[in-house]
Amino acid sequence: MPVKVSVIVPVYNPGPYIEDCIASLLKQSLPPDEYEVIFVDDGSTDQTPARLDELAAKEPRVRVIHQENSGWSGKPRNVGIAAARGEFVMFVDNDDSLGEEALERMYGYGVANGADVIVGKMAGKGRSVPVELFRQNRPRASVENAPLIDSLTPHKMFRKAFLDETGLRFPEGRRRLEDHVFVVEAYLRAANVSVIGDYVCYYHIRRDDEANAGIQQFEPAGYFKNLREALDVVEEYTEPGAVRDSLHRRWLRVEMVERLRGKRFLRMPDDYRRKLFQEIHHITAERFGPAVAAGLQPTQQVVAALIAADRYEDVVAFAEWEAGLTLKAAPGSLRWHDGALRVELAAEFTAGGAPLTFPGGGVRAPLGGPPPNVAEAEAWVASDTVAQFGRAALDLLVRERSTGAQYFQPVEVTREIVPVEDSGKVRLVLRATATVDPARAIDGGPLHSGLWDTYARVRLGGWSKETRIGPGPRKARAATSAAVVAGRVVLPYWTDQHGHLSLDVDRASKRLGLSRLDPERVTVSGGRLRAPLPLHVPGDTAVALRLTSPDRSVDTPATLAPAGDGAVLEAALPAGELSGATWRTALCAAPDAAEPRFLPLPLSLRADANQVKVVRTPRPSFVQRLVRLTRRTLAAVLGRRTASRAKARKV
Repeated sequence: MPVKVSVIVPVYNPGPYIEDCIASLLKQSLPPDEYEVIFVDDGSTDQTPARLDELAAKEPRVRVIHQENSGWSGKPRNVGIAAARGEFVMFVDNDDSLGEEALERMYGYGVANGADVIVGKMAGKGRSVPVELFRQNRPRASVENAPLIDSLTPHKMFRKAFLDETGLRFPEGRRRLEDHVFVVEAYLRAANVSVIGDYVCYYHIRRDDEANAGIQQFEPAGYFKNLREALDVVEEYTEPGAVRDSLHRRWLRVEMVERLRGKRFLRMPDDYRRKLFQEIHHITAERFGPAVAAGLQPTQQVVAALIAADRYEDVVAFAEWEAGLTLKAAPGSLRWHDGALRVELAAEFTAGGAPLTFPGGGVRAPLGGPPPNVAEAEAWVASDTVAQFGRAALDLLVRERSTGAQYFQPVEVTREIVPVEDSGKVRLVLRATATVDPARAIDGGPLHSGLWDTYARVRLGGWSKETRIGPGPRKARAATSAAVVAGRVVLPYWTDQHGHLSLDVDRASKRLGLSRLDPERVTVSGGRLRAPLPLHVPGDTAVALRLTSPDRSVDTPATLAPAGDGAVLEAALPAGELSGATWRTALCAAPDAAEPRFLPLPLSLRADANQVKVVRTPRPSFVQRLVRLTRRTLAAVLGRRTASRAKARKV
């Protein structure tokens, strides 16, 4: 079988962090004989070389190449390209991982669209990733019609024939931004680039030891010397004009202006800040014309103008002003409607804990050079922001806590200008109603089991900020009732520490409120049980009721039907099987699941030859509860010790 994809992994002393990477590569849905994994060990001095050799001996799809340390990832990736037998090559870092269907989806999408480059949706756990690029699938993308330039890391799939025909390889040696040089040239020379936005293909993981190569502090002079090489590629493959300016703008915005803004800039030591500023000033004056900065957002234009004018102290002062700005997203009502959660919220920027205010009338005017002082800069930004308020955008995202994968949800937004009494100023408030449908929240697919956090993301006035939604009521844990949707039990709740809105999918039990069911409201008549439950269902929903006696269990089909603010559970009881015993009850929302989950109900059925009587299930005694707690605590401690020992052995 021809090899469809060669996965190339440069390796240098990853220790135990390579294990998740290995696991994700071996779990790919693409058949094992249709892809290969090439680990290029760049002179590791830990236990990794032996670990990889052992793996290759067991796995036919795995190959290992050992070489002397080259100083960075460029040479190992090039060695991997030369050794690759696949139609496509995919680059993965040794401390990251892939989604299980990544190779299959990216290969299929690339072939279907004749792509030389395929960019899969990314998620970051503790690391930032592009957002706008993955808002939708893009079968035919280019630097002119899509924000490809926002993603310059090498973690993509490339047609090997394209790399060979163009001679495209990574710069080698001890250097930074070798991926920028490689990827931007690939974008500019590819016949087509395809972007997958509806499935997370690549997970960027921030290591606990913070030793990821891409997040280490750099030496400014060498860094910007390497950055100039990426600019050289742009100038070689584009003509002067709007496209070139838009590409140059990416480096001005991300690698220069954003490094000199807000808390990020102020956290740096002063001597390092000054070196960084001077290098950025030199490259800005040397390489970027006025049209590059003119396309930036207002706050970015101010910083770019101060950089060009060599005004370091004003850049620091402007950063101090911006560092005090935060985004607040206050929740309103939350309610279930037809199986979807409707979330109302109001978002606005704050300064020093109070709402940020703006002049009552805004005027759009070109910046026209560096502002004479920081106060004038702030005034210009404020006026421009009010004038462009109609373009302000608010998104709601749900983000999986364990992986960082995030997904846009439908939002209806109203923009409101609120006068501030007796001041002539206004507040800018974005009011929104978002719809989170658990059956379709993941790009049309259902939320899977786990914890999901909600975020509001606002773009306004050159600021792009995100924040958790909250705080909610301090005394309430559940934000509203749980719902049974698409075979899952979804509970909106407020987090313990900060009161932020999150979703618990198929994990909660006690917080669902089922223990508050009053057995006196439960009826058994004509062999049918009816019980009101504090659960939302979009319509009649097939569930199961489990009846458990001391010696056996009986599962019987049941239905949850909407009833007011909750639901009614109805089940036909197998009366002939129940006589002579007391039966505990439990609800299963997804009877057809591979591993059905049962939720205990606070009622029992006592059956004799003539009738079935409903009684409250007795609570465990204090001693029983203490024994259970002790067992759980002991199991958790032993589990942590076992995991720690396993990790130590891998190291």
